[in-house]
Amino acid sequence: MSEQLIIALSKGRIFKETLPLLAHAGITPMDDPESSRKLILDTNHDDIKLIIVRASDVPTYVQYGGADLGVTGKDVLMEHGGEGVYEPLDLKIACCKLMVAGPKGQPEPNRRMRIATKFVNSTKRYYAEQGKQVDIIKLYGSMELAPLVGMADRIVDVVDTGNTLRANGLEPLEHMADISSRLIVNKASMKTKNSRIQALIKHFSEAVQRL
Repeated sequence: MSEQLIIALSKGRIFKETLPLLAHAGITPMDDPESSRKLILDTNHDDIKLIIVRASDVPTYVQYGGADLGVTGKDVLMEHGGEGVYEPLDLKIACCKLMVAGPKGQPEPNRRMRIATKFVNSTKRYYAEQGKQVDIIKLYGSMELAPLVGMADRIVDVVDTGNTLRANGLEPLEHMADISSRLIVNKASMKTKNSRIQALIKHFSEAVQRL
């Protein structure tokens, strides 16, 4: 029997948009993570398992060998730093933008700005590159609320349609990065399971070109 391959995924949009890529590689999950409580999903291959983790934890599982490969957003990878993983392929799924947003028509304050975000590291780097010092308030959700209650001047968040921003009187102000999901690989696994991982990368790459 072949050595087991473990692929880390998160529920929701990334999982759904990864399914056609897995199918092109001949991999079909035997359970739906949206309805199953299982965190380790069997596939139609005895030696390939899918593990379901929080989106922000995918790079960590891959870095420390909890998974051989993973699919994660570039926003998460930027925040994680990418240590201990290879990033061989842009899967061109779950596309969005990392943006600075704020209340419509509100200029920057004459003091140090307060930025609400869950992307603390990316935000620090972005403003440091501009030579600006800002205070960062870490939040885990409902970022749009922070400027509305006077807690922050700006937010940094991923933006897809922009509908949530508009519904809360905010507008995108600065484009920080284009985001899409990436295939990442544990560095040790790339050495010890190279032929199998390279074959999977090839299948995924072909699927990206076709889909």
